[in-house]
Amino acid sequence: MLKPVLSKSKAIIIFLVFALGYFISTLLRAINATISPELVSEFSLSSGDLGLLSGAYFLGFASVQIPLGYLLDSKGPKKIVSYFLSLTIVGIILFANAKNFQILLLSRLLIGIGVGACLMGPLTAYRVWFQDGTQQRSNSWMLMVGAIGMLSSSLPVQYLLPSVGWRGVFINLAILTSICIILIVLFIPNWENSNSNQTSKQGRLSDIWSNNFFKSLVPMGFFNYGALFAIQTLWAGPWLTRVSGYTPEESAKGLFLLYSSLLFSFLLWGYYIPRFSKNISDAVKLLRWGAPLNLIVLVVIILLGSKAGAIHWAIFGISSIFLSLTQPAVGMAFPLNNAGKALTSFNLLLFVGAFFLQWIIGLIIDLGMKINISEENSFKIAMSFVLLTSFFSYLFFLFKSKN
Repeated sequence: MLKPVLSKSKAIIIFLVFALGYFISTLLRAINATISPELVSEFSLSSGDLGLLSGAYFLGFASVQIPLGYLLDSKGPKKIVSYFLSLTIVGIILFANAKNFQILLLSRLLIGIGVGACLMGPLTAYRVWFQDGTQQRSNSWMLMVGAIGMLSSSLPVQYLLPSVGWRGVFINLAILTSICIILIVLFIPNWENSNSNQTSKQGRLSDIWSNNFFKSLVPMGFFNYGALFAIQTLWAGPWLTRVSGYTPEESAKGLFLLYSSLLFSFLLWGYYIPRFSKNISDAVKLLRWGAPLNLIVLVVIILLGSKAGAIHWAIFGISSIFLSLTQPAVGMAFPLNNAGKALTSFNLLLFVGAFFLQWIIGLIIDLGMKINISEENSFKIAMSFVLLTSFFSYLFFLFKSKN
């Protein structure tokens, strides 16, 4: 399948429009870390409830990834991303008007489903419309935009809470999502898959899940990448308030530091990484050396306990940047007309892992406190679970990627 030739200005417009959608997606993903004190107070949530509520986003997101792959390959990002974002608006409005935990949970699930195409849609488009040499850069800069979304969910949201409240914040997000849909309809090209008649031959999910490279990344996608999502979008915040002793405003500032660190890291990563990673082989080499760095940082955080603050979680986020090599590498490992299925299959692992880990961390904390383990040590035990599962997943990758 030949790649369409796009002018630079057209490519920039496509990137910016899709970037707005991903900005909204990640802001919604991470916002519970900032508004968690208000939700806990208003709805009397336990740590397990809070983990389940935030994890519902990931569950909804993961539930649509496989059908999403087929839809993106056949219908294209323009239609699918705009349709899915319409459902996001429903979820946002429902969340803003929720009166009980059950409605909060349902609305977070709908939001997760609705934003499920906000990264995979663009990455599928870039795989077809952009040249191979720009895949890592496009992916990194999309993740940079995601960091801007998470950044906006911290201090900016914290400052808005006294004036508009958390419900008012969500109403404004519904308006912004509507604007994004209009821009997608106006500026994103229609989809023409010239190899659609070969889908039955090249488009089987079994081709993806039986691929040795894909299989080597399955545990890392689930545990390592899933843990990164679970921590940066929820549990870094409660750690700062309940372990490090930060006030809610200090915690928001700490999250701002974490997300701003991610932003600049992805900006620099996107600029320099094409020089070092041009294909799957390069990505594997970098992953072998770079993937353990965040595990070393996590060991330090666990050992420091209450002395581990925002700067340590920021370093954890920066040291996790090597994991971003996995998504574009997976996309390049398969034919163009199967890129959507490959990317969404891997994304399924990430978000099921994020849901599982976000919830299980909360359950471990609750269980520890029920058996009279201190709150700090309960958090440390939960993070030790993350550490061990991520470490063994990395070992699996080392073994499989050498075969």
